Amino acid sequence: MTVHKTLGNGFQEVIYQRALEIEMREAGISFNREFEMPIFYRKQQIGDRRVDFLVEGIISVELKAVTKLEDVHFAQAINYLEAYNLEIGLLINFGEMSLNFKRLTNKKFKSEQLQKSNKS
Repeated sequence: MTVHKTLGNGFQEVIYQRALEIEMREAGISFNREFEMPIFYRKQQIGDRRVDFLVEGIISVELKAVTKLEDVHFAQAINYLEAYNLEIGLLINFGEMSLNFKRLTNKKFKSEQLQKSNKS
């Protein structure tokens, strides 16, 4: 919220990424910016994708700077959660007059404990 209040809307996504990086560092939040993660299909790596931020190793944060969030933005954010088996994600849009953010949940999430018990 501080980033949007300070910068407003109208900048490119990378500007908001850099500002959010500063805010998270100041707050002592553990994160990786543009964290590259492999994409698998049938247990074979077919590419990779960078999530804007991986926070505390468990939360995907995808930033946008568009006038309005579209279904494709939600689909992309959900795909990242599923591909990386992350439970929670945030989709944040700095491009609107007011900051727009959505908390997303991966309905296909499998906890490590559940994965271990399924392997037994």
